[in-house]
Order: sequence, then structure tokens, then C-alpha cells
Amino acid sequence: MNYNLLIISGFGFFLFNNFLFFVSNADPGQSCPKTSPFVGFKSEFSMVQHQVRGFLTITDDCSFTVSQFDMLSGSDVHFWGSIAPDFDNLTNGFIISDYKLNETYKNASFSVKLSRNATWDRIQVLSIWDLLTESDFGHVILSNVSDLAPAPSGNDSGGEEGKSGPFTVPTMFDNCKVLSNDYRVRWSLDEDFIDIGLEAAITIQNYMAFGWANPNANSEFMIGGDVAVAGFTEEGMPFVDDFYITGYSECTIDKDGSAHGVCPDTIYEGSDPVGLVNNTKLSYGHRRDGVSFIRYRRPLVSVDTKYDLPVNHTENMTVIWALGLMRPPDTIRPYYLPQNHGGRMSVTYGHLVLNVSDKVNECLGPLDAADKEDQDLIIADANKPLVVTTGPAVHYPNPPNPSKVLYINKKEAPVLKVERGVPVKFSVQAGHDVALYITSDLIGGNATLRNKTETIYAGGSEAEGVLASPMELIWEPDRNTPDQVYYHSLFQKKMGWRVQVVDGGLSDMYNNSVLLDDQQVTFFWTLSKDSISIAARGEKKSGYIAIGFGTEMVNSYAYVGWIDDIGKGHVNSFWIDGRDASSVHPTNENLTDIRCKSENGIITFEFTRPLKPCSHNDRVECKNIIDPTTPLKVIWARGTKWSDEHLNEKNMHFETSHRPIQVLLMRGSAEAEQDLRPVLAVHGFMMFLAWGILLPGGIMAARYLKHMKGDSWYQIHVYLQYSGLAILLLGLLFAVAELRGLYVSSAHVKFGLAAIFLACVQPVNASMRPKKPANGEEVSSKRRLWEYLHFIVGRSAIIVGIAALFSGLKHLGDRYGDENVHGYLWALILWFVIGTMIVTYLEYQEKQRRSGRILGRSNWVLGNLEEEDSIDLLSPARASAQKDAQHSGRMEVQLEPMNR
Repeated sequence: MNYNLLIISGFGFFLFNNFLFFVSNADPGQSCPKTSPFVGFKSEFSMVQHQVRGFLTITDDCSFTVSQFDMLSGSDVHFWGSIAPDFDNLTNGFIISDYKLNETYKNASFSVKLSRNATWDRIQVLSIWDLLTESDFGHVILSNVSDLAPAPSGNDSGGEEGKSGPFTVPTMFDNCKVLSNDYRVRWSLDEDFIDIGLEAAITIQNYMAFGWANPNANSEFMIGGDVAVAGFTEEGMPFVDDFYITGYSECTIDKDGSAHGVCPDTIYEGSDPVGLVNNTKLSYGHRRDGVSFIRYRRPLVSVDTKYDLPVNHTENMTVIWALGLMRPPDTIRPYYLPQNHGGRMSVTYGHLVLNVSDKVNECLGPLDAADKEDQDLIIADANKPLVVTTGPAVHYPNPPNPSKVLYINKKEAPVLKVERGVPVKFSVQAGHDVALYITSDLIGGNATLRNKTETIYAGGSEAEGVLASPMELIWEPDRNTPDQVYYHSLFQKKMGWRVQVVDGGLSDMYNNSVLLDDQQVTFFWTLSKDSISIAARGEKKSGYIAIGFGTEMVNSYAYVGWIDDIGKGHVNSFWIDGRDASSVHPTNENLTDIRCKSENGIITFEFTRPLKPCSHNDRVECKNIIDPTTPLKVIWARGTKWSDEHLNEKNMHFETSHRPIQVLLMRGSAEAEQDLRPVLAVHGFMMFLAWGILLPGGIMAARYLKHMKGDSWYQIHVYLQYSGLAILLLGLLFAVAELRGLYVSSAHVKFGLAAIFLACVQPVNASMRPKKPANGEEVSSKRRLWEYLHFIVGRSAIIVGIAALFSGLKHLGDRYGDENVHGYLWALILWFVIGTMIVTYLEYQEKQRRSGRILGRSNWVLGNLEEEDSIDLLSPARASAQKDAQHSGRMEVQLEPMNR
């Protein structure tokens, strides 16, 4: 019973939850009240960017509709609310709906629901907002006060009220006709006037012309035509002038003062003080997203019957249009004059029959210009500083923006173009409240304050100055600088604009370069602390180029740069252990900053790699270590086609280097590769002769030959030590001269230098030997200290020298892959084992000879207590040395102290 009751209760709870879910997710539009005073409000969107057009209608307290909506796509676009249309309030606004607008809209209509926390009383400005760029694409101001229409910004000019609602924005018309793919005409009739909007995806240097043809013309419709020519001045301000066409030429003035061609009406009449001839009146104009838009008004029937044609709005009439370049005004012709349009009919000029009373709407969707950038372009010059100041925002490219923005060389927020490897010098004179910096953040103003990350490439809080005391900032983009960064003020958002970073010459981007064998490939590099940046450029056309580290492609590490079938560049690393395609093995080297491009068939690739790829010796690429102190042997190859999947014989090279080039990375030079193993063999033999024979032999002479008559043991000791030391120094100089430098990096070099230093200390030590005590005298503390020092330094020199021999053989095997290194190592081990056995035998014999000597004397050093020391190191007569022993300070060179 209880079990059934539990089931019924659970089922009832399930139904109740689903009911609540249904009620909470029901369409609020069906039950949303209409209490807000904004309900029924209708307005047109003011275009700011992305060719936004359309109508907004508030339907109830929690939704609105958008109709006839046009917009170019953005990155992360939302409906946005704020309390005022100024910069600070707009940027501090909030998202009012979950509806996203991340596509291109073409005459679209849809309904939008407000978010739960959004109400109309909190929204005074409804914007279309891009979160990533903090950009206002367009907006509507919610107000019942008719004079609160937003003032145009930037190069906008004009505005008016209309019949569509409380506000009529100047970009909206009743009709639209497509003249060409890049040119449209819009119009609205207003009693005795016609408002016309010309809209074209053209550059700012181009004009737009539209007007009516002579009704009596049958073929040459341009002659006798009455047209308006519109465009933008060099300062970016819109204009429109009334023109009359008398010939197919630019406007010229004859000697008698008469005008001919495509000329303004005012030129024909000489002057127009009361505006009776120029009957076109500019209403508004802007440049947005690479599209020119000019709105003007003209009467249907003009008082100028000589140069203006009457427009019968109820009849079909022929209209003419054209696009082309303008000629700026000069002292003779103070007008912007259209040049010959050129081009094909229906592309740059044309005519058609139009009845302006007919309802026409052929313009479905926004014009999408190929080039949307209108800002001035400044190319940085390494020899001229860029002067950074501030000025009023007139044409800032990313509204909303502060009233004051950055100017460079007197240009408002220009696009700055710099080259990698070429220093850019800024002279910052923008004031103490503007600190210039180069950043990865599009908005600027210190991204960390917005809880975002950014990379700062130059500048900062100290990069501020004034005209009287400018601050100099130098920035050198390198090969790792992204293609696009931004210059901004650290203290204020959206004051600067874009920096285009382009590749300069590779010689500017890299510190060193050499031509490889046969001068078919150029090798570039820049060394860093733990990495090396490398570039290779072919000098002839090919499908791929490869460079390898080694004496030939077999048993080399190779890097291949190629372009695939879709034009994408690749750079991969390989280990090659044979001469066929199956012997090319991909490796997993840590390559970064990879680039590969082809220009007219010439391939260039770049990458950065660590000097020591990895610490795991089980992977083949871990052995591809670059030692900057050792010459790097580089080879190259070129081929027709490469693949990152299955290689075959077709992928093999058609041309390769004949010999490796030895690149001296730290010196920045190269030479044809020479086999240094003979050189190193001579060096190694000299060091073996010194550390393996002469110096140990000198020690053994002082230890085991003192029982001989006279000073023979001493002469043998001195000659062997000096000979060994001389050969050491010669071997060192020989290696340094052949390798063109002394680089203390490998263990072998460190052991070798330490051993040579200790060997050189011994003669100096011997020259400072304290005087030997007379027979029966106690040994002084200085003498005993010297004996200890002489003994320790001598033995240490031999031990470190032997270590240098073994590390030298290991270095030879690691760097040059000599196949005989293991044999050399075993031979060296055998030699020292034999030497140890000999020393052991001699030590035994020496103990037997000393067994009958006086007890109590110390036996810890390799000396003979009963022999006299020699002062004259090279004296042939021991007796002479003994005679002078008491009158001079004697010097002895040996690698152990004498036991006294």
C-alpha cells in the first residue's frame, strides 16, 4: 500500500515540475503586458557602421521587432542598452537580449525578447553592439521628445525628420534602385522636392554622378544632361554640386571665358550669389565601411530653366549615372571636377528609364565593399620620427570614441605600416595624460583594467611628452611580432588604431645571413639565449626547398618548406638515414613561429627551434643539438613537390648542394666545409703526448730516479715538464686557430683549460720555493706549505688532463660522429691501465730501496731525502749547483714537493 502511494506521489511531483517548466518557458510575448510608455514606439536605426539600416518597433514591455534590417556581419554582436549615446555611457552599457546578430542581414524581419533583467525604463539608447571591438554599429534613441535626434558624428552632415516615426535618419528612403553592383540610388518624394541618396562602394577619391538626360536625346544621353556630382573633399567632408553636360570631356574654359564639357552650373554663369543655378542642397553625407553615401535635395521643377531639367514625377524619364575619379580644385578651377569615367557600360556608367513615383525596392542587403579601410596610411621610415600628438575626433574608425584621439604626423588615427626588423621611432608630444604604447589589444587603455590580457611590444606609462619636451620611443618589430597590432594610449581606451606589420627584407629581420653552396639558397639566422631563429630562401623557382644539418643528406636532420595544393605553407622536420623516400622519417621537433610563402615560385620558410631540442635521448631529434660555438654544416636541396603524408620517388630532389657550407653561428660568417678531423687529430695527439707521456714521465723521474748518481733525475724531470708544457700550449693555439675562437661551453674545453692552468701554475710555484733547511734544521711552515701545494697542484693537473683527454674523444664522437672514437677510447684506457701497472711496479721497487733508510723521516712525497736540491734548473753540473746552494735562492720546477 505504501509502495503504491509513493509511486503516485512521485508521479504527481513530476507532473507539477513539468507544469512549472512549461509556464516559465512559455512565450512571454503571449502574456507580456503593455504598460511601458514606449510600447508602440517606432524608429529607424541610425547607421554608424556595418551598413546598418532598418526599423525598430516596441511591441510590449518585454519584446520588440526589427524589420527591413540590413547589416554586415560582425564578430560578437548583441542588442545593447545604455542610458545615453555618449562614449562613456555606451561603453558601460549592458546586453539586453540573448539574441545574437553574427551574420549578414538582408532586408530581414524578426522579433526579439528582452532579457529578464532588462526593462524599457533602463534603456534610453538601444544599440547594435560588437563586444569584441566595443563598436556601435547603429542605434535608436528611445524618447518622446522630437528634438532629441542624435547629432551626426564623424564626417556626417545634416539630418531631418520624416514620416516614419519620431526620428527619420538620413540613410532611410522610400525607394531604392540598383544601378550597378557597386552603385545604388535611393529616393523619397516630398511634395515639390525629391530627396536623393547616392550610395556606392568606391574609394574616397571617386565621385558619384546621377541625374536626368535631355528628354530630346535619342542616343547620346549624356549630352545636355542635368546631373548632380557628389563625393568627399580631401578633408573628408561631403559635397554635392549641380552639373550640366555639354561635351564628353573634363570641364575646360576657353579663352573667351566660356565653359565646355562636364561643368558645374555656376561656371557657365560665372557666379551664383543667390543660389539660383546650383539647386542641389546637401542634406547629409558619410563614409562607412568603404561605402560613400550622399543625401541631397533638389526641386522637381527648378527656377533654373537653362541648366536644370524639370522632373515629371509621374512620367517615365531617362536617368544617367557614372562613377569615376575626381580632380581636386586648383586656382583656375575651384571645384572638384569629375574625370572621364572610363570602364564598361553598366559598370562605371549607364542610363535607364525611371518613374520616381513607382515603388521600387531592389536593394536587398547592404553594399559590401572589398576595401573597407578609409584611414590614412602612414609608412614608417627608419630615418624619420613619427610625431604623435592628439586632436579632435572627426573620422575615428571605431565609434564610439572619446572626443580626443591620437594623431600621427598630423593624420587622425591613421593606419601605421611598419616592417619587421626596421626600427620605428616615435616622438611622443601628446601630453602628460597620454602615454603611448604598442599592444595586442584592439581597444587599448590598459586591458588589465578590463580583466583581459594583452601583450605590450613597446611603450608604457613613461612614453609621454609634450611639444617642448618630447619623449622618444623606439620600437623594432621582429619576426615574432604579429601581422596586426595597435597603438593606443595607456590611460584612455580607443585613441589609436591599427599597425600593419609586414615582412621587410629577411636581412632586416635576421642578424646574419650567408649564401649556401652554389649560391642557390640563402641561409639566415638569429641566435638567442636558448634558441635560434632560422630562415631559408631559394634563389630559383621550385616546389619545395630543404636545408639539412650534416655533411650530406644521408644521416642529416632536414627542414623542408613547401606550399600545398590550396596555397598553404608548411615547414616540417625530418631525420634522413638513407637515399630513398622510405628513409625520410618525420620528427617531432619543437618548431615555433613557422612561416612559409611562395612569391613567383620562390619559396621562403622560417622557424624558431631550441638549441637543445629535448632531454630524452631515446628520440632521434633529441640528438639534433646546435652548439653555437661549433661550426654548423648546412646543405640544401630543391624539388618539385612535397607531401606531409606518403612520400615517394616523385618527392625526391632534382637539385642539391655539392658540398656542405660551414656556418660560424657566433661570428656570422661561413666558409666551404673542411674536414676538421685531421686538425683535431693533431690537436688530440699533441695533448696525448703531453698528458699521457711527457708530464707523467717527468713526475715518475722525480719519484723513481733519485737513486741515480748525479742530477740526471732532475734534468730528466725538468726537460720532460717543460716539453710537456710547451706542447700543451702549442696544441691549444693550434685548436683555437683552426676553430677560429675559444668558446668555453663544452665539458672538454672546461677540463682542458683547467688542466693547462694547473700545469702553468707549477713553474710559477717552483720559482717561489722557500729555501731548503740545512741538515738537522727543522722544516719551516712555509716550506712545508709549499711542498703540499706543489704536490697537490701537480697531481690535480694530471688527473684533470686525463679527464680532458677522455672528454675530447667523447666530444669528437658526439659532434662529428667519428666511427673510430670507441676504438680510441679503449686504446686510451688500455694505455693508462698499463701506465698504472708500471707505476705500481716502480712504487714497489722504490719501497724496497728505502726499506733500509733512516726511520722517522716522512715518506709521503716523491722525493729523495739524501739528495741535494738543484737551484740551476738547466745546470749540467750538480757540483756547481751544490757549491752555490748556500748563497742564492734556488728554483726547482717539478710537479711535487721535495721532502725535507
